[in-house]
Amino acid sequence: MPQFSVFNSIFTPPTEFLIQYEDLLHQPGVWINLTDASGTSTTAQLKLSPYVYYSFRVLGMNRVGYSQPSQPSSQYRTTPAAPDDNPSDVSGVGTQPGNLVISWTPLTGFQANGPNLEYRVQWRAKDVDEDWSSKNVANVSQFVVTGTPIYVPYEVKVQALNDYGTASEPEAVFGYSGEDLPLSAPDSVQVMVHNSTLAEVHWEPVSSPSVRGKLQGYKVYYRRERGFHDTEEAAEQSEQVLTFSGNRSEGLLPGLQPYSLYNLTIRVLNSKGEGPPSPSKKFETPEGVPGPPSFLNVVNPSLDSLTLEWGPPMNNNGRLAGYTLKYQPVNTTKELGPVKSMSLPANDTSITLGNLNSSMLYKFYLSAKTIKGSGPIITEEAFTVMDTTRTQPTVETGKGPTEPPHPTSPITQSPPPLFHKAPPVGPAFGNVNTSMSDEGAVISWDYFGHHKNVYVEYIVENSKDDWKRELVNGSHWHMIKGLKPGTSYKVRVVARDPSDPTVHSTDEVLVAVPAVPSRQVDIATQGWFIGLMCAIALLILVLLIVCFIKRNKGGKYPVKEKEDAHQDPEIQPMKEDDGTFGEYRSMESDTEDHKPLKGSRTPSNGTVRRDESDDSLVDYGEGGDGQFNEDGSFIGQYSGKKEKDTHEGNESSEAPSPVNAMNSFV
Repeated sequence: MPQFSVFNSIFTPPTEFLIQYEDLLHQPGVWINLTDASGTSTTAQLKLSPYVYYSFRVLGMNRVGYSQPSQPSSQYRTTPAAPDDNPSDVSGVGTQPGNLVISWTPLTGFQANGPNLEYRVQWRAKDVDEDWSSKNVANVSQFVVTGTPIYVPYEVKVQALNDYGTASEPEAVFGYSGEDLPLSAPDSVQVMVHNSTLAEVHWEPVSSPSVRGKLQGYKVYYRRERGFHDTEEAAEQSEQVLTFSGNRSEGLLPGLQPYSLYNLTIRVLNSKGEGPPSPSKKFETPEGVPGPPSFLNVVNPSLDSLTLEWGPPMNNNGRLAGYTLKYQPVNTTKELGPVKSMSLPANDTSITLGNLNSSMLYKFYLSAKTIKGSGPIITEEAFTVMDTTRTQPTVETGKGPTEPPHPTSPITQSPPPLFHKAPPVGPAFGNVNTSMSDEGAVISWDYFGHHKNVYVEYIVENSKDDWKRELVNGSHWHMIKGLKPGTSYKVRVVARDPSDPTVHSTDEVLVAVPAVPSRQVDIATQGWFIGLMCAIALLILVLLIVCFIKRNKGGKYPVKEKEDAHQDPEIQPMKEDDGTFGEYRSMESDTEDHKPLKGSRTPSNGTVRRDESDDSLVDYGEGGDGQFNEDGSFIGQYSGKKEKDTHEGNESSEAPSPVNAMNSFV
């Protein structure tokens, strides 16, 4: 029982003590927490292990923390004893045929409890009345037992011991010796054919000893050897494998080809590998519906007839019974006319249809058939015209009319080849063509799939926005409207179907929209523009007339009336024989310049009277000698008969003045 002293100090007394130890034999230099003691204790009772060289020290602890440790005590060695524990994690696993590897987690030196620690490894076959085999080993963690039977269950256990005794008896664990490849193959293989593409296989499982390992399952190998159609070429078919896990005795074989011969074998599988194959089993699949015709072309179009040519299906899937041809007209509003149907023999590859309407678009549907029914449809469209027409072959199963992306008027270029082989049947696209029209970008393509939902998607080049999508509805061309001039777009055609998770798409094509539209509107020829210009011109003309009138407008001055209204009694009228005006004359016309008229005077208020003002004929004329009034009329016209007669009397005796001449003219 260790003892220690508590010293008084100015610091807060400890609330408890921590006792640590060092194992100088197994872990020198490592201090390990052993137990705690109250702050008022000076002794502690410790539980120690055998065969350990102990050294102790004490640390005080209060609310602030731990103190520095005390000086280590003197060394104390405990008495050795037998081990208290056995190794953990014991297992027995075979890694090779005929062996058994027993492994465990060894004890630590502290758990040894004494010198010369060893392990006693014991094993025996399970459920066999025999003694345990054993082997003592030291300083290892596994032991390999050799010469064991293949994949036999064993009981194994590992016990610890030293010079002072053994640990308690350990519990046995179970393991298996090493596996080897299976010896036997499944037996009694039977095949039940459900339909032309599905079969079910049954077999008798192999016995457990024959598996010679842990059963993983069964592998079914099957290969299509050939088809039963006489014209089919024999092709090397790859072998297909299906694995059925666990102890199974049956399985389904989907995805078979109709009207074919198959060969099948089965192997058992364990952790080591596969066993030998079962005897091969052959089985046949019945007929199914055929694939679509390999191609469909329209040749020799005329005014009222069209000739169709086609090829047999790539996969007949049975004995070909014939073809079913349907066709109907399509008017300019995309409305479908009545459908006509006809059956054709299996050996026919062409037919000429007569009594057709001229310049009419027709849509044709052709499918092959066996005794199981008709296969997928291949379609074609063509016009009845005088010369070669453009046709656009398609392969689809959707409904609805299609329309060529360009006018199908007669052309003079060399006709296309009479035969065109369609791409392999399946959801795939052909060539994609683009062109620009006045209304937008025209996209056309070849499609040989069965999806009903076909979309044209487009996006501005180098844009991170989402693709815009427009539904095509079974057509093989589409016009994208509303594109921005001077912009490049990436366009693709996508086919998808809710029942098929696979999405098929063409390669992206680049469509450049011209910066200037291909057809510009001449604004100078528009009626609204012409009317606007005429209205502006008329308004300008009216404004010019008004301005001219305003500038040249002047009021007529009735001089006689003004003079009578402001006549000065001192001013006497001039005599008729003076040769001048009787009522009024200009100061400039006097023989003496700058002399006032007789009897004129200046008012005391400094204003000038009407008859003494500067309102003379000179002011109203354009020249210094002008005799015109303000509005360009003559003063003489305001004089009485008397002045006129006087003017006429003096005309012969003196040269006429400009005023008199003008008066005479008037």
